[in-house]
Amino acid sequence: MKENEEIIHTLEKLSGTLNPARREVSVILAAGHGKRIKSERSKMLHEIWGKPSVTRVSIAAAAGLESDNQIIVLGKKALDVARALGKRKNRVFVYQAAQNGTGDAVRTALDYGRMKNFKGSVYIFPGDMGLLSEHAVSEFKTRFAENKCDMLVMTGRYEGKSGENYYGRIVKSRESGEVIEIKEHKDILAMEIGSVYRTNFRGTEETFRREELLDIREFNTGVYAIRIDALKKNLPSLKPNNVQKEIYITDLIKIFNDTGLRVCASAVTNNSLVEAFNVKSVLRKMEATFRAMVYDTLKDIVSIDDAEDFYIAEETVERIVELDGRYKVLDIRVGKGAYIGPDVEVNRGLFVGRNAIITGNVRTGLNVRIDEGAMLSTYQDQTIEIGDETHIYRGNVLQGSIRIGKGVRIETGVRITGSSESPVIVGDNVQIKGMTYIFGSVIENDILIEHSILKKRHVERVTKKDGSIQPVKYLLPYPEGLDSIRDL
Repeated sequence: MKENEEIIHTLEKLSGTLNPARREVSVILAAGHGKRIKSERSKMLHEIWGKPSVTRVSIAAAAGLESDNQIIVLGKKALDVARALGKRKNRVFVYQAAQNGTGDAVRTALDYGRMKNFKGSVYIFPGDMGLLSEHAVSEFKTRFAENKCDMLVMTGRYEGKSGENYYGRIVKSRESGEVIEIKEHKDILAMEIGSVYRTNFRGTEETFRREELLDIREFNTGVYAIRIDALKKNLPSLKPNNVQKEIYITDLIKIFNDTGLRVCASAVTNNSLVEAFNVKSVLRKMEATFRAMVYDTLKDIVSIDDAEDFYIAEETVERIVELDGRYKVLDIRVGKGAYIGPDVEVNRGLFVGRNAIITGNVRTGLNVRIDEGAMLSTYQDQTIEIGDETHIYRGNVLQGSIRIGKGVRIETGVRITGSSESPVIVGDNVQIKGMTYIFGSVIENDILIEHSILKKRHVERVTKKDGSIQPVKYLLPYPEGLDSIRDL
């Protein structure tokens, strides 16, 4: 009990407050740990294209609803998930101590004090639906407004073998086509083979054979829009009358129908956007789906060597698309296995070689070449700036605050590190080669540096009598520890 109190206290510190001026609030169900994912990390924190699934759902819900009002329901690994999402003005974290089903999770969300006076609509999303898009949410919101329903269910269509469909089935009236209820897969399997399911829909008995229920293709995505008054009034009526002995939010549909409220369904146009994961194989499939969407966006703008093996963060993708709108030709090429992070500002003529990694605040000039296996990275407050026509050879490592001029050649075997207090500044037309390490130094234009270690040095451009520039070679610090070494 004390542990729960500490969790709740920490979540309150990480929470903001809801905006009473907004008519929409999203409730994101992120309490489940996910036993089948077989990981110590919360299922919600498994990443899809560089971002935790729950983060992607949070962003899509807020953008699509045009409302930052958000309640995140947490359970297992609650503090890990809350800290990963971070504090935001109109986002609240609540704690579901025992996972008793989606209905109980929504009840926990509505227990938040500010919801007592909330007037509007509640939108419910699973936290593991990491491909959900802003557009899909916006379209769902529009349909809820147009259909004048008390509850709207987002549905998909299952295209695989019915025996592999583990989603809840959308059961509709044979006459009107209206939604009668959602029948969970496990509850259908619990029926006797050949048995008939009978239910009353507005005074008429509707019957469905077990096999018919299993063959229903329209499935429940777990996304709902519900008018708050109807939700508050009927939520207490939910009972754990199912195989799992849990409180299902889907049971509201029958309750709504029995009390004269209207329930509608809204089918998505792209099933991949509403896929959720319970196992690693599905997570990998979702990652592949996102990669395919990124490739489809860039395939006629950028040359990508391997459509199935690359990473370009979506923020960088947006900048590339914007760049394409300004120039006729980009001539950007990305090698197999290359990784380009969200804060990288690419430019025309960029070449990123096989398995090269670029992360952090990196800005490239025109016609920059970063070869195979090179690694460029910064911390939050640092920047790497690379001038036009610069070539960074394979396997080199550049980290921290670094400014590189134009026409620089950094050949294989070089490591450059700059701290925030001691950045590295490399002038134009510099050549660095051999087993060289540079930290916190300033190097003037046109100098050749080879097989040297430079720590907090200023390397001046010195012209010899013959007009050539004095190179710096084999500049090493005095050796230490020679007294610890002896011949064998």
